[in-house]
Amino acid sequence: MEEIRKKGISNEKVLNALGAVPRHVFMDSGFIKFAYRDQAFPIRAGQTISQPFTVAFQTELLQIEPMHKILEVGTGSGYQAAVLAEMGAKVYTIERQKELYLQSQILLNRLNYRVHFFYGDGYQGLPTYGPFDRILITAAAPDIPERLLEQLKPGGRLVVPVGGPQSQVMTLIEKTLEGELHKSEHGSFIFVPMLGGKQ
Repeated sequence: MEEIRKKGISNEKVLNALGAVPRHVFMDSGFIKFAYRDQAFPIRAGQTISQPFTVAFQTELLQIEPMHKILEVGTGSGYQAAVLAEMGAKVYTIERQKELYLQSQILLNRLNYRVHFFYGDGYQGLPTYGPFDRILITAAAPDIPERLLEQLKPGGRLVVPVGGPQSQVMTLIEKTLEGELHKSEHGSFIFVPMLGGKQ
């Protein structure tokens, strides 16, 4: 937590949530001894668990309040969903990799995090359950999916790394109460690519 704080994360609610979630249980056994290093590691299905700083950075940009309804696109290991749930949000998370979709449910249920899981195409979002106060995309998108912008509430915030496979720019979209969209950029990151469909 001190390392993440030194890198510029100042929201105490975010830091406390990261401190409360046991990251090691989300990692493959070969990497458990490195669980509390601030770096990303591979998980199943060719995906990764993001480094804690990246999780904290995206979460801080969202400006989460308790009971916010959040759509997470890309469940992955379930680590980010657990952090959001730890902050008191109502989390709806969608994953296209069947193996990760099943594994993360078992794990988060065991940790007593109440999260709504969906197996499907993140580009489509969850229109039946929207609109959402916040939307978080945890994979690199070539552009911002229009379907997800439609599911964002007026007054809401959407965070997504936008760019090609080598590097992305962390992008924040704020939707005004009148429905206008304002974009701001917040530095370079590297994520696995966002893919459509199911696998």
